[in-house]
Amino acid sequence: MAAVYRAPMARIGIIGSGQVGMAAAAALFHRQHVSEIVLVDLDAARAEGEAMDLMHGQALVGPCIVRSGGYDDLAGAAVVVVTAGVGQKPGESRLALLERNVAVFDQIVVELDRTAPDAIVVIATNPVDVLTAVFHRRSQRPATHVVGTGTMLDSARLRALLGRHYDVDPQSVHAYVLGEHGDSEFVAWSLATIGGTPIVDTEILGVGWDATAMAAIEHQVARAAYEIIQRKGYTNWAIGAVIDSLVTTIVRNERAIVPVSVPVAHLGGDLHDLPVVCLSLPARIGSDGVEGIVVPPLVPGEVESLRSSAAALAESLAALDMG
Repeated sequence: MAAVYRAPMARIGIIGSGQVGMAAAAALFHRQHVSEIVLVDLDAARAEGEAMDLMHGQALVGPCIVRSGGYDDLAGAAVVVVTAGVGQKPGESRLALLERNVAVFDQIVVELDRTAPDAIVVIATNPVDVLTAVFHRRSQRPATHVVGTGTMLDSARLRALLGRHYDVDPQSVHAYVLGEHGDSEFVAWSLATIGGTPIVDTEILGVGWDATAMAAIEHQVARAAYEIIQRKGYTNWAIGAVIDSLVTTIVRNERAIVPVSVPVAHLGGDLHDLPVVCLSLPARIGSDGVEGIVVPPLVPGEVESLRSSAAALAESLAALDMG
């Protein structure tokens, strides 16, 4: 008799029931990767309505419970995902927006340290690297228990585009976007492989290395969010899938290697003399959060790109008097 899959008995909190928070909740609910999801939002009625809507599909999906609540309902949560934040006002500077989001995060940090001090906190609010650093510095929890979604989404976009270019399943493509989740990110082409074969200067399945095509793919990855927002006003489905994957990796203790935003200076290793920031490098993720960083053998130009990305993030933190 075939074994019946049971989701890990894990309570998950999602702070923010906007487009990203609900895409993550829907992915977790439909794939039954956790046993309970608690939605927390300043608009309590909206969170309650979203929970009711998902629960009406429970008979078709499975026994996962979705409910709304407050911070006290996050006690005992294995993972808390933060998607809450404020939108940019017309004419508002990036720094002013960042300062307002930091004020929101200050409140969230206090509440989560009080009610869920042992939870792994996943940051998805943008600018994700800066806000991951803010949460890490303001929270009492260990550095290993704070992780940003970082370039996990960018890397998924890269793998999808490379899969189309080489006509293979994207899951067979191994490639990373590293650094900031933003304008200073870069593709580590020296690490990109298909079937264990580096793609640079190599022919794979009859498709040769095309530097012009690869530059176009890198541009598409970097511009993806802008292009989607121009068309629909926001991004949500792919980042929701990323959050689902990251949360699942934690609650199942999969110890997967994924490019996520972590406080690199607090996790050891040869980190190319980077400043004290959070940015994306391949990290092992399990039930104890960030279990270590894999420092890849980047070529000199990629090392410089990583340093430049770190410098841009350090500048943003310095503008917040957090440098």
